[in-house]
Amino acid sequence: MENKPSEISSSKMFGGYNKRYKHFSPTLGCSMTFHIYFPPSPPSQKLPVLYWLSGLTCTDENFIAKSGAQRAASSEGIALIVPDTSPRGLNVEGEADSWDFGVGAGFYLNATQEKWKNWCMYDYVVNELPKLLSENFQQLDTSQASIFGHSMGGHGALTIYLKNLEKYKSVSAFAPIVNPINCAWGQKAFSNYLGGNKSDWEEYDASCLISKHKNISATILIDQGEDDKFLHDQLLPHKFEEACRTVNVPLLLRLQPGYDHSYFFIATFIDDHILHHAKALKPVGEWLRDELSSSASALKPAGLKLYIGG
Repeated sequence: MENKPSEISSSKMFGGYNKRYKHFSPTLGCSMTFHIYFPPSPPSQKLPVLYWLSGLTCTDENFIAKSGAQRAASSEGIALIVPDTSPRGLNVEGEADSWDFGVGAGFYLNATQEKWKNWCMYDYVVNELPKLLSENFQQLDTSQASIFGHSMGGHGALTIYLKNLEKYKSVSAFAPIVNPINCAWGQKAFSNYLGGNKSDWEEYDASCLISKHKNISATILIDQGEDDKFLHDQLLPHKFEEACRTVNVPLLLRLQPGYDHSYFFIATFIDDHILHHAKALKPVGEWLRDELSSSASALKPAGLKLYIGG
Protein backbone atom coordinates (compact mmCIF):
# COMPACT_ATOMS: atom_id res chain seq x y z
CA MET A 1 0.00 0.00 0.00
CA GLU A 2 1.04 3.62 -0.61
CA ASN A 3 2.82 5.14 2.37
CA LYS A 4 3.27 8.57 0.80
CA PRO A 5 0.82 11.09 2.31
CA SER A 6 -1.93 12.47 0.09
CA GLU A 7 -3.60 15.82 0.80
CA ILE A 8 -7.33 15.55 1.54
CA SER A 9 -8.18 19.12 2.64
CA SER A 10 -6.70 22.61 2.83
CA SER A 11 -7.91 25.82 4.52
CA LYS A 12 -6.14 29.18 4.72
CA MET A 13 -5.74 30.70 8.19
CA PHE A 14 -3.64 33.63 9.47
CA GLY A 15 -1.74 33.70 6.19
CA GLY A 16 -0.81 30.01 6.36
CA TYR A 17 -2.66 26.77 5.65
CA ASN A 18 -4.25 23.97 7.62
CA LYS A 19 -3.67 20.88 5.53
CA ARG A 20 -4.94 17.38 6.28
CA TYR A 21 -3.22 14.26 4.94
CA LYS A 22 -3.91 10.55 4.76
CA HIS A 23 -1.37 7.75 4.50
CA PHE A 24 -0.93 4.07 5.26
CA SER A 25 1.05 3.45 8.44
CA PRO A 26 3.18 0.28 8.50
CA THR A 27 3.67 0.81 12.25
CA LEU A 28 -0.06 0.71 13.00
CA GLY A 29 -1.21 -1.45 10.10
CA CYS A 30 -3.94 0.93 8.95
CA SER A 31 -4.60 4.21 7.19
CA MET A 32 -4.02 7.29 9.34
CA THR A 33 -4.76 10.99 9.04
CA PHE A 34 -2.80 13.93 10.38
CA HIS A 35 -2.87 17.72 10.12
CA ILE A 36 -0.09 20.20 9.47
CA TYR A 37 -0.48 23.92 9.94
CA PHE A 38 2.03 25.60 7.64
CA PRO A 39 2.65 29.22 8.70
CA PRO A 40 3.55 31.80 6.05
CA SER A 41 7.31 31.77 5.51
CA PRO A 42 9.99 32.63 2.94
CA PRO A 43 10.48 29.77 0.44
CA SER A 44 14.10 29.30 1.53
CA GLN A 45 13.32 29.09 5.24
CA LYS A 46 12.82 25.69 6.87
CA LEU A 47 10.19 25.56 9.58
CA PRO A 48 10.70 24.09 13.06
CA VAL A 49 7.93 21.67 14.07
CA LEU A 50 5.75 21.48 17.16
CA TYR A 51 3.85 18.22 17.70
CA TRP A 52 0.47 18.34 19.42
CA LEU A 53 -0.92 15.16 20.99
CA SER A 54 -4.66 15.16 21.65
CA GLY A 55 -6.67 13.56 24.43
CA LEU A 56 -9.21 10.77 24.81
CA THR A 57 -11.89 10.49 22.08
CA CYS A 58 -10.15 13.10 19.89
CA THR A 59 -8.98 12.85 16.28
CA ASP A 60 -6.44 15.01 14.47
CA GLU A 61 -9.21 17.57 13.84
CA ASN A 62 -10.14 18.82 17.35
CA PHE A 63 -7.03 20.86 18.03
CA ILE A 64 -6.95 22.37 14.54
CA ALA A 65 -10.58 23.50 14.77
CA LYS A 66 -10.81 24.58 18.41
CA SER A 67 -7.46 25.69 19.88
CA GLY A 68 -6.72 28.88 17.94
CA ALA A 69 -3.03 27.93 18.03
CA GLN A 70 -2.50 28.97 14.41
CA ARG A 71 -2.39 32.70 15.23
CA ALA A 72 0.71 32.40 17.45
CA ALA A 73 2.23 29.66 15.26
CA SER A 74 1.92 31.99 12.28
CA SER A 75 3.59 34.86 14.13
CA GLU A 76 6.43 32.65 15.38
CA GLY A 77 6.98 30.72 12.14
CA ILE A 78 6.34 27.29 13.65
CA ALA A 79 4.63 24.36 11.85
CA LEU A 80 2.06 22.51 13.95
CA ILE A 81 1.89 18.72 13.50
CA VAL A 82 -1.25 17.01 14.78
CA PRO A 83 -1.56 13.20 14.51
CA ASP A 84 -4.60 11.08 15.37
CA THR A 85 -4.88 9.42 18.78
CA SER A 86 -5.03 5.71 17.86
CA PRO A 87 -5.22 3.22 15.01
CA ARG A 88 -8.63 3.11 13.32
CA GLY A 89 -10.54 0.66 11.15
CA LEU A 90 -8.82 -2.50 12.37
CA ASN A 91 -12.06 -3.96 13.78
CA VAL A 92 -10.41 -5.52 16.80
CA GLU A 93 -13.02 -7.01 19.11
CA GLY A 94 -13.82 -4.54 21.87
CA GLU A 95 -11.89 -1.64 20.34
CA ALA A 96 -14.91 0.70 20.47
CA ASP A 97 -16.70 -0.62 23.57
CA SER A 98 -15.67 2.31 25.79
CA TRP A 99 -14.61 5.91 25.27
CA ASP A 100 -11.45 5.65 27.39
CA PHE A 101 -9.85 2.60 25.78
CA GLY A 102 -9.21 1.35 22.24
CA VAL A 103 -10.21 3.62 19.36
CA GLY A 104 -9.37 7.25 20.22
CA ALA A 105 -7.40 6.11 23.27
CA GLY A 106 -3.96 4.93 22.18
CA PHE A 107 -2.15 6.42 25.21
CA TYR A 108 0.99 6.98 23.11
CA LEU A 109 2.59 3.69 24.12
CA ASN A 110 3.64 0.48 22.36
CA ALA A 111 1.24 -2.29 23.34
CA THR A 112 2.83 -5.62 24.21
CA GLN A 113 -0.34 -7.73 24.38
CA GLU A 114 -1.06 -9.67 21.17
CA LYS A 115 -4.66 -8.52 20.80
CA TRP A 116 -3.59 -4.87 20.80
CA LYS A 117 -0.33 -5.29 18.89
CA ASN A 118 -1.28 -2.54 16.41
CA TRP A 119 -1.61 0.04 19.20
CA CYS A 120 1.92 1.42 18.85
CA MET A 121 1.31 5.16 18.92
CA TYR A 122 4.66 5.72 20.65
CA ASP A 123 6.60 4.38 17.66
CA TYR A 124 4.26 6.18 15.28
CA VAL A 125 4.80 9.60 16.90
CA VAL A 126 8.49 9.23 17.73
CA ASN A 127 9.76 7.40 14.65
CA GLU A 128 7.37 6.92 11.73
CA LEU A 129 5.73 10.33 11.55
CA PRO A 130 8.94 12.43 11.77
CA LYS A 131 10.52 10.27 9.05
CA LEU A 132 7.42 10.66 6.87
CA LEU A 133 7.50 14.44 7.34
CA SER A 134 11.22 14.70 6.61
CA GLU A 135 10.92 12.68 3.40
CA ASN A 136 7.82 14.38 2.02
CA PHE A 137 7.83 17.99 3.23
CA GLN A 138 11.12 19.66 2.46
CA GLN A 139 10.02 22.93 4.07
CA LEU A 140 9.96 21.26 7.51
CA ASP A 141 13.02 20.94 9.73
CA THR A 142 12.20 17.90 11.86
CA SER A 143 15.54 18.19 13.67
CA GLN A 144 14.12 21.30 15.34
CA ALA A 145 11.16 19.82 17.20
CA SER A 146 9.18 20.29 20.40
CA ILE A 147 6.09 18.54 21.73
CA PHE A 148 2.96 19.33 23.78
CA GLY A 149 -0.51 17.93 24.39
CA HIS A 150 -3.69 17.73 26.44
CA SER A 151 -4.86 15.16 29.01
CA MET A 152 -3.95 11.74 27.53
CA GLY A 153 -1.91 13.73 24.99
CA GLY A 154 -0.22 15.64 27.80
CA HIS A 155 0.77 12.27 29.24
CA GLY A 156 2.09 11.32 25.81
CA ALA A 157 4.04 14.55 25.36
CA LEU A 158 5.71 14.32 28.76
CA THR A 159 6.66 10.65 28.52
CA ILE A 160 7.86 10.92 24.92
CA TYR A 161 9.95 13.97 25.80
CA LEU A 162 11.49 12.34 28.87
CA LYS A 163 12.39 9.20 26.92
CA ASN A 164 13.81 11.15 23.95
CA LEU A 165 15.52 14.27 25.27
CA GLU A 166 17.78 14.37 22.22
CA LYS A 167 14.81 14.66 19.84
CA TYR A 168 12.80 17.51 21.41
CA LYS A 169 13.84 21.01 22.47
CA SER A 170 10.97 21.56 24.93
CA VAL A 171 7.72 20.16 26.32
CA SER A 172 4.48 21.51 27.77
CA ALA A 173 1.04 20.17 28.61
CA PHE A 174 -2.52 21.08 29.43
CA ALA A 175 -4.13 19.04 32.23
CA PRO A 176 -1.90 16.01 31.61
CA ILE A 177 -2.38 12.54 33.08
CA VAL A 178 0.96 12.59 34.90
CA ASN A 179 0.70 9.49 37.10
CA PRO A 180 -1.35 6.98 35.09
CA ILE A 181 -0.29 3.96 37.14
CA ASN A 182 -2.31 5.48 40.00
CA CYS A 183 -5.49 6.53 38.19
CA ALA A 184 -8.39 4.60 36.67
CA TRP A 185 -7.78 5.73 33.08
CA GLY A 186 -4.16 4.62 33.17
CA GLN A 187 -4.79 1.37 35.00
CA LYS A 188 -7.46 0.34 32.49
CA ALA A 189 -5.29 1.18 29.50
CA PHE A 190 -2.01 -0.18 30.83
CA SER A 191 -3.42 -3.49 32.08
CA ASN A 192 -4.93 -4.17 28.65
CA TYR A 193 -2.13 -2.81 26.44
CA LEU A 194 0.87 -3.81 28.56
CA GLY A 195 -0.31 -6.73 30.73
CA GLY A 196 -0.15 -7.23 34.46
CA ASN A 197 3.53 -6.45 35.15
CA LYS A 198 3.31 -3.02 36.75
CA SER A 199 7.03 -2.37 36.36
CA ASP A 200 6.34 -2.17 32.61
CA TRP A 201 3.75 0.50 33.28
CA GLU A 202 6.34 2.79 34.85
CA GLU A 203 8.01 3.25 31.46
CA TYR A 204 4.95 5.26 30.40
CA ASP A 205 4.41 7.22 33.61
CA ALA A 206 5.88 10.74 33.70
CA SER A 207 6.06 10.85 37.49
CA CYS A 208 8.14 7.65 37.48
CA LEU A 209 10.28 8.62 34.48
CA ILE A 210 11.32 12.02 35.85
CA SER A 211 13.54 10.38 38.47
CA LYS A 212 15.62 8.81 35.68
CA HIS A 213 16.36 12.17 34.03
CA LYS A 214 17.90 14.42 36.66
CA ASN A 215 19.82 16.70 34.28
CA ILE A 216 16.90 18.41 32.56
CA SER A 217 17.62 22.14 32.27
CA ALA A 218 14.66 23.27 30.13
CA THR A 219 11.59 24.28 32.15
CA ILE A 220 8.54 22.03 31.77
CA LEU A 221 5.34 24.09 31.47
CA ILE A 222 1.99 22.68 32.66
CA ASP A 223 -1.34 24.50 32.83
CA GLN A 224 -4.08 22.91 34.94
CA GLY A 225 -7.61 24.19 35.47
CA GLU A 226 -8.68 24.25 39.11
CA ASP A 227 -12.30 23.46 38.16
CA ASP A 228 -11.31 20.44 36.07
CA LYS A 229 -13.58 17.58 37.18
CA PHE A 230 -10.78 15.09 36.53
CA LEU A 231 -8.17 16.97 38.58
CA HIS A 232 -8.15 14.97 41.80
CA ASP A 233 -9.00 11.46 40.57
CA GLN A 234 -7.27 11.16 37.19
CA LEU A 235 -4.72 13.92 36.58
CA LEU A 236 -2.82 14.14 39.92
CA PRO A 237 -0.47 17.05 39.05
CA HIS A 238 0.87 17.19 42.60
CA LYS A 239 2.47 13.77 42.03
CA PHE A 240 4.50 15.12 39.12
CA GLU A 241 5.34 18.31 41.00
CA GLU A 242 6.68 16.24 43.92
CA ALA A 243 8.73 14.06 41.56
CA CYS A 244 10.24 17.12 39.83
CA ARG A 245 11.07 18.78 43.13
CA THR A 246 12.83 15.64 44.37
CA VAL A 247 15.29 15.66 41.45
CA ASN A 248 15.40 19.45 40.93
CA VAL A 249 13.80 19.40 37.48
CA PRO A 250 12.48 22.89 36.62
CA LEU A 251 8.67 22.83 36.45
CA LEU A 252 6.26 25.72 35.97
CA LEU A 253 2.90 24.34 37.11
CA ARG A 254 0.20 26.99 36.73
CA LEU A 255 -3.09 26.29 38.49
CA GLN A 256 -5.73 28.33 36.68
CA PRO A 257 -8.78 29.29 38.81
CA GLY A 258 -12.20 28.63 37.27
CA TYR A 259 -10.98 26.70 34.21
CA ASP A 260 -12.11 23.18 33.32
CA HIS A 261 -10.80 20.40 31.06
CA SER A 262 -12.16 21.77 27.78
CA TYR A 263 -10.77 23.43 24.67
CA PHE A 264 -12.02 26.75 26.06
CA PHE A 265 -9.27 26.32 28.66
CA ILE A 266 -6.72 25.33 26.03
CA ALA A 267 -7.57 28.26 23.74
CA THR A 268 -7.17 30.70 26.63
CA PHE A 269 -3.54 29.78 27.32
CA ILE A 270 -2.37 28.34 23.99
CA ASP A 271 -0.35 31.43 23.05
CA ASP A 272 1.77 31.06 26.20
CA HIS A 273 2.61 27.51 25.19
CA ILE A 274 3.49 28.43 21.60
CA LEU A 275 5.83 31.15 22.90
CA HIS A 276 7.34 28.71 25.42
CA HIS A 277 8.29 26.44 22.54
CA ALA A 278 9.30 29.26 20.19
CA LYS A 279 12.04 30.26 22.62
CA ALA A 280 13.44 26.74 22.54
CA LEU A 281 13.11 26.29 18.78
CA LYS A 282 14.63 29.57 17.62
CA PRO A 283 18.37 29.56 16.80
CA VAL A 284 20.39 30.97 19.69
CA GLY A 285 21.55 34.01 17.72
CA GLU A 286 18.03 34.89 16.59
CA TRP A 287 16.61 34.51 20.10
CA LEU A 288 19.40 36.69 21.55
CA ARG A 289 18.73 39.41 18.96
CA ASP A 290 15.02 39.32 19.81
CA GLU A 291 15.77 39.62 23.52
CA LEU A 292 18.16 42.53 23.05
CA SER A 293 15.74 44.31 20.73
CA SER A 294 12.89 43.81 23.15
CA SER A 295 14.95 45.07 26.10
CA ALA A 296 16.18 48.12 24.24
CA SER A 297 12.70 49.17 23.13
CA ALA A 298 10.94 48.61 26.46
CA LEU A 299 9.60 51.87 27.87
CA LYS A 300 8.34 50.55 31.20
CA PRO A 301 8.73 47.41 33.33
CA ALA A 302 6.59 44.45 32.36
CA GLY A 303 3.79 43.39 34.69
CA LEU A 304 4.37 40.57 37.12
CA LYS A 305 2.48 37.30 37.19
CA LEU A 306 2.27 34.95 40.15
CA TYR A 307 2.30 31.26 39.28
CA ILE A 308 1.65 28.40 41.66
CA GLY A 309 4.11 25.48 41.76
CA GLY A 310 7.28 24.86 39.85
